[in-house]
This record gives sequence, structure tokens and C-alpha cells, in this order.
Amino acid sequence: QVQLVESGGGLVQPGGSLRLSCTGSGFHFRNCDAGWYRQAPGKERELVAVITSDGRTNYGDSVKGRFTISRDNAKNTVTLQMNSLKPEDTAVYSCNAAFVLQIYWGQGTQVTVSS
Repeated sequence: QVQLVESGGGLVQPGGSLRLSCTGSGFHFRNCDAGWYRQAPGKERELVAVITSDGRTNYGDSVKGRFTISRDNAKNTVTLQMNSLKPEDTAVYSCNAAFVLQIYWGQGTQVTVSS
């Protein structure tokens, strides 16, 4: 059974940090590009960060310099380190893994940045 399970969301004050993790099972994670996306209420889903199977990274403009994506293929995990969080980072964050035409999604985790 294919699964992507996110963890690490929660409530944090502006300027704080959170670390999201996503662990895959039931498929060849190391062959997949993996990414994080987010969707805020009333807005379209947007790319946060992506890391390819060979480790290249790309970030959405709004998070460059603040967020870092990494992966550990031995643990089938992709991680998003989020620093200097802003209220506008509040959203449901979802991870995905993609290989050719196969795309898998996690269930999402809520991140709320508020004082």
C-alpha cells in the first residue's frame, strides 16, 4: 500500500521555526522527485520546495532563503526546515513524490503562524 505520511505541523509564533517530515512507503522513494506544496484558505495550491531524485532543489520565491528541503533515501523521508516563519506561511502543507506519471500525495499537515 502506497503511503506518504507527514508530521511536524503546528502553531508557531512569527519568526519561529518548524520542521516538517514526510515518510513514504510502498513504492521506490529514492527514484522519485519529492516536494512540498501548501494551500491557504481561499488560495490555490503553490509550490514550496522540490528536491529531485539526484538531490537538486528548487524553491518558491516566497520561501527562498528561509526554507530548506532535504531528503534521506535510507529512511524514505523528505524534510522541510522552515525558519523565520511569517503569518503568510500559514497553510496546509502537503508532500508529494513523483516518478514519471505516478504522483503520490500525503494527507497534509496544518502550519499556523500566529502570535
